[in-house]
Amino acid sequence: MRNLVHGELRKAVTGRTWWILMLAGTFLCLLSTFGFASEGHKAVAAGGSAADVTNDIARAWMMMFLFASLSGAILVTREYGTGTVARSVLLAGSRGRLLAAKTAVATAAGAAFGLLAAGLGALACAFAGAPYGDSAAFTRETWLILAGVFACSVLAAPWGALLGWIVRNQVSAVALLITLTLVVDPGVQALAPEAAQYLLTIAMSSVYRDVKPDLLPVPWAFAAIAGWLTAAWFAARRLLTTRDIV
Repeated sequence: MRNLVHGELRKAVTGRTWWILMLAGTFLCLLSTFGFASEGHKAVAAGGSAADVTNDIARAWMMMFLFASLSGAILVTREYGTGTVARSVLLAGSRGRLLAAKTAVATAAGAAFGLLAAGLGALACAFAGAPYGDSAAFTRETWLILAGVFACSVLAAPWGALLGWIVRNQVSAVALLITLTLVVDPGVQALAPEAAQYLLTIAMSSVYRDVKPDLLPVPWAFAAIAGWLTAAWFAARRLLTTRDIV
């Protein structure tokens, strides 16, 4: 199994996809950072809390989890796109082994996205206010937010990979993840916030300690995310073992 995971890891870092996604995620997070720093300067000048501004900047890096999920989906679906999935199954020895190996590699990739987001998020907190003459105010909450940002990326990557196994088509999987994350889940939250707190994206809001109301406590949010991942695992395994591989 170790050799299989190592081989899948080499596939994951082959090509430009992984660093393009990291750059795209960093760019969007930086845009949000500059916005929070600018608005935060006005808020501090009006008597607001520097700690709240620092925490808002930390939360800006949560968007990296979307790109972590996209990396997981692409890791799986590109094999269907290139027609190499059948050969991968033969080399793995079974469909189940390949599913497990790719999920493990996707999770490792999610950890890389999470470390990038948490690290750059900490730097952003420290220096984003400097052009305005504002100083960072790190608190325990700031570090919990950054830890949540890391955790969300770790959890989002296998979610993307499992949806990739279910959907198979790369464009469809990417579109589905973006739609769920940016449109469906926030839309349901706006219409029915009590029900929406159990959705994956909204549960992740609890993990990175969003200030929105009607969110689950963090332990329950992790339980909800685990439920979604478990359901996706069984669905992916069922479809992988019952459908034609190509």
